Amino acid sequence: MDYGHDLQFGVFASPDASRVHETLELAQLADVVGLDVFTVQDHPYNAKHLDTSTLLTAVASRTNAIRVAANVANLPLRPPVGLAKQVATLDVISGGRAELGLGTGAFWDAIVAAGGERRTPGEAVDALVEAIRVIRGVWGQDPDRPGARSVTVEGEHYAVAGMHAGPLPLHHVEIWLGAYKPRMLRVTARHADGWLPSMGYADPDALGAMNAVIDEAADRAGRGPQSIRRMYNVFGQFGTGSGFLRGTADDWAEQLAGLALTEGMSTFILGTDDPDVVRRYADEVAPAARAAVDHERARRAGEPPAPHRTSPSTPVEGSARQSLQVRPTPDHGTRLSAGLPWREDDRPVTTKPDDAAYSPAEQAVPQHLVDVHDHLRGELAQLRDVVGQVRRGSMSTGAARSVINTMAMRQNNWTLGAYCETYCRLVTGHHTLEDRSIFVHLRGAQPDLGPVIDRLEEEHHVIADVLEQVDDALVGLVGADAYGRAGQESLDEIQRALDLLTDTLLSHLAYEERELLHPLARHGFG
Repeated sequence: MDYGHDLQFGVFASPDASRVHETLELAQLADVVGLDVFTVQDHPYNAKHLDTSTLLTAVASRTNAIRVAANVANLPLRPPVGLAKQVATLDVISGGRAELGLGTGAFWDAIVAAGGERRTPGEAVDALVEAIRVIRGVWGQDPDRPGARSVTVEGEHYAVAGMHAGPLPLHHVEIWLGAYKPRMLRVTARHADGWLPSMGYADPDALGAMNAVIDEAADRAGRGPQSIRRMYNVFGQFGTGSGFLRGTADDWAEQLAGLALTEGMSTFILGTDDPDVVRRYADEVAPAARAAVDHERARRAGEPPAPHRTSPSTPVEGSARQSLQVRPTPDHGTRLSAGLPWREDDRPVTTKPDDAAYSPAEQAVPQHLVDVHDHLRGELAQLRDVVGQVRRGSMSTGAARSVINTMAMRQNNWTLGAYCETYCRLVTGHHTLEDRSIFVHLRGAQPDLGPVIDRLEEEHHVIADVLEQVDDALVGLVGADAYGRAGQESLDEIQRALDLLTDTLLSHLAYEERELLHPLARHGFG
């Protein structure tokens, strides 16, 4: 059964506390190479695991497009009101990129040891149904009470009496259930947006029977089978062996396309912490699987095949190819500082091909770089606005030295500090990903880019020094008298450092786009 859903691809990562920086970099890589979703396990009783909700918030702050979710949230240790507010907050912070994978709980001895309630299988399912009602109500998305501003659930496991709904997420947050037994499959059909089983618990040959249970229950509930997205946590290893997800990237694509066309599985979330595997999954497997499914769906419908969507490095025949439509962001040339820490007239350049033509998939790669840069530019503009507001507030209320005003100004300073620190981490993370992954790939794919990449990496180091100046200014601000001369001098120093950051970063981003859009269209991210 093919439910007609678009194919999506994602990552299922481990929240191992010993490799937090690697996990954050993996999420950034998944975002840059165009995957759809980044998920992590949720086992709060595991001493080696970071808190999933906090980790996902950090991931969201370092990415731009990829959706984030627990895979799956442990309900017995995540009370539904708190879980709903956490996910809604994450959705607001991320600009509408949070989803909720939810499970009944499984390792009961560990759950009880962590303070949770031991439940029988029946009780666990009952609690899940009640929790979904609470969560949807807190989000203002209760299908039985559309537009309701309060939440009332009188359940055996969870009871909420007249609680005000909110905060509201920015989009309709999907709830995905990890379900295997018939009753949970029927609950999925009635209450969930997605079904999220895992290999090992539900291998490919078991999916058909489970899907049939969901389909029947969905029809009975009046929803229809197509209303539930079929998702799958998969695990594999690239090689030349036989078996499911044990061969080449082409083998993987063929097998996943087969599951989409015969079993309706349309979102494949790969369990891995290996960046090289993530790159191959995004660049080789995902485009080929999508192309195969598009082709077969068109054949079944008696329509001409859709344009072949491939990895960025694969040529495409036919009219879909055209000159590069992505344009570099122009450097407006305005400078706020007395001088830049580099010369702009000695930057290496590469020859731009006059007759190069690229497929839509190839054009999407440089466009994603511009999108990421636009996000950095937009956040920088907001940061400058925040600094301006704080400086104006400091000057206008400097004479009002009441305790309340002093506290308010101090809070503004702390808020500004947090905003600046978040932006500095965002820029650093982006540059680290480029240095360790994208630039390494482009050097190998196009050796004549070497001088350009050398210069871009040098500028990364200069920008890192400027970011340290911003950080030093923040330290001075936090320790300064909010209204005294020291406080005003600290704000002036932040403005000076921010002006220098603005000049260097905008100049750098414009240069990078001028030189790398064509190479990225030809060679992809790696």
